[in-house]
Amino acid sequence: MGPLDIALFHAFNAGPGTPAWLLALARWASETLPTLAGVGLALALALQPRRSWRAVLLCVAALLVGWCLAQVVRAWVPMPRPGALGIGMQWIAHGKRAGFPSLHATGAFAFAAALWLAGARRWALPALAVALLIAWSRVCLGVHFPSDVLAGMLTGTLAACIAAAVGGAARALLRKRAIAPAPQETPPA
Repeated sequence: MGPLDIALFHAFNAGPGTPAWLLALARWASETLPTLAGVGLALALALQPRRSWRAVLLCVAALLVGWCLAQVVRAWVPMPRPGALGIGMQWIAHGKRAGFPSLHATGAFAFAAALWLAGARRWALPALAVALLIAWSRVCLGVHFPSDVLAGMLTGTLAACIAAAVGGAARALLRKRAIAPAPQETPPA
């Protein structure tokens, strides 16, 4: 993190004079909203017609790929969180483990990008707004630097692209096998 990252962190990190309603919104966006999105995804998987399964399954795959990518990046680049450096105010309890990229931002942007790539545009734009709200909340509450959530945004988007590419390749392979003629058996001589 550089001076710009620290300056942006201080600009968005809630302080003693931050209105209670804004802190409540940030806590809700950080602690409750991701769970609601997960429940919504589970319900969509259970209740959606078969034609919508592609979007839901792409979201699940993007979330899994995003989590894996974020763990790899955290192992390679173990950047500390603001609290570990004694910077800003932390409004929720959080461990001292690495925070780059933000897992919350990674998941939220993987979800939104997967919806977009699956063609579920009417859901993708609200999901993007939710992702931005979650990313903001993580900085507001003092548990991430802006670079952490920006890296999460990029990691989540990349995860959705990877999941869509793998899914597309798998569908093409299945179609090719379904169309290919069955091998002919030769009668015994």
